[in-house]
Amino acid sequence: MSWFERASTLAILLALTGCGFQLARPAPLPNFVESLNLQAEDTRSDLYLALEREFLQRGIPLQADSGNRLVINSVQSGQRILSVSARNIPREYEVFYTVNYQFFRDEELLIDRPSDTLTRDYVWNEFEVLGKVREEEQVREVIVQDLVDSIMRQLSSLQ
Repeated sequence: MSWFERASTLAILLALTGCGFQLARPAPLPNFVESLNLQAEDTRSDLYLALEREFLQRGIPLQADSGNRLVINSVQSGQRILSVSARNIPREYEVFYTVNYQFFRDEELLIDRPSDTLTRDYVWNEFEVLGKVREEEQVREVIVQDLVDSIMRQLSSLQ
């Protein structure tokens, strides 16, 4: 690495730290959430697996006998047609996820979310089918991660 490259890298790092830039950190969960019982009808759903992964990354073990229970009552997902072309071919789709969940601490209901819905839309092109199928999968992944982040923010507000 040349002297110029080192100086440029150092200047960029100093500029980023000097302007107050910091990587976003997840909000800490309350101290009483030392373990968690994660319950759902479908334990293979994208949302359940993403929540499981998030809790394990935060060092919170999932235990069936824990006093803290996060209950995923229902998850609905799908897509709707938003617009069609003059030839009556779908051009734009909306992907949606709706989740209903509750959080209990020692049988006391602390969070009751009857319905959280997130939507995203994407443009469909029949000539790019393979790429658009992958785009739909990515949109679904983003929605699931946004729902996980939303649930984590709700839990972190319980202080």
